[in-house]
Amino acid sequence: MSNIPENLRYSKDHEWVLVDGDLATIGITDYAQHSLGDVVYIDMPRVGDKFAAHESFGSVESVKAVSEIFTPVGGEVSEVNEGLNDTPESVNGDPYGAGWMVKVKMDNAGEADAMLSAVEYEEYLAASA
Repeated sequence: MSNIPENLRYSKDHEWVLVDGDLATIGITDYAQHSLGDVVYIDMPRVGDKFAAHESFGSVESVKAVSEIFTPVGGEVSEVNEGLNDTPESVNGDPYGAGWMVKVKMDNAGEADAMLSAVEYEEYLAASA
């Protein structure tokens, strides 16, 4: 089974969120990066961009396909992982660490609470396999 850290929340679109107060760090899950294959480019938003929950904020391009990335929580982008411009493959090697994508100042922290726990996400993956 995929690597699913217990301290994160998960979406059915295979994004993860790490909540720290009203700040959410967002990336794609190990399952998502594995499904995509080798990531070669990531199109990300700019600091100050605002998104509603479940809105597309960018895309990940791999050798197999281009996939949209959705923000599981609404808010304003406060930081973008600029390192991914030079090393997009960090998403493959360390999706929950160096491969994080954006940090969002959440409008409603309850949106993160409504996301799947690690156990629920693992069950979701098993049910859709």
